[in-house]
Amino acid sequence: MTKIRAAIAEDDFRVADIHEKFLDRFEEIEVVGKALNAEQTIEILEQKKPNLLLLDVYMPDQLGSDLLPIIRQKYKHIDIIMITAAADKEILEKALRYGVEYYLIKPVKIEHFQQIIEEYLNKYHLMQTDQEINQEFIDRIFKKSTPPSAVNKETSLPKGVDDITLSKVRIVLEKSSIGLSAEQVSRQIGASRTTARRYLEYLISVQECKAEVVYGVVGRPERRYYKI
Repeated sequence: MTKIRAAIAEDDFRVADIHEKFLDRFEEIEVVGKALNAEQTIEILEQKKPNLLLLDVYMPDQLGSDLLPIIRQKYKHIDIIMITAAADKEILEKALRYGVEYYLIKPVKIEHFQQIIEEYLNKYHLMQTDQEINQEFIDRIFKKSTPPSAVNKETSLPKGVDDITLSKVRIVLEKSSIGLSAEQVSRQIGASRTTARRYLEYLISVQECKAEVVYGVVGRPERRYYKI
């Protein structure tokens, strides 16, 4: 699995370390650099070529928001999540104009951070698929309104379970006749093992799959999931 290369631009090294440890929870993300100011941020973008940038606004040498036009001119394909104490409408409008994916106000609750990263990963992996580009696909990417039947289905799902990832898990299970572990499912859908297990356990709760404990050659038990 090709990992998403992430960089963190944050002038407080303690906060940067917290962000790094949080991103390390996701097997599909690799932190390739941390910057304490705007100059270091540009250096990391040039040298490490990250796919994702967590960007603060208030840095000692230049506002992170002022870096946005520079980044968009030189590094057009990078995704940006701003995490900042700047509750400023002008900065927010600038973030929107330059295609910032998400804008998080400090202090960020860990549950919200988790949700945003999972939403980002779902969108990222959806763009890597060969799915037909139709209006439903585009609505999912831009998180626009969907037909009433789709809305009813999605709102019936528990918190932390979305229909895009759920569809991926269903497809993976349907293709296997011998059952899969949560780790195997996570690799195939491009998500963390924790995320895969959450979706698998949800499918058990709605009686769409079952789980059995299988003992490997060294006697270590493994929970495997089967489509019903």
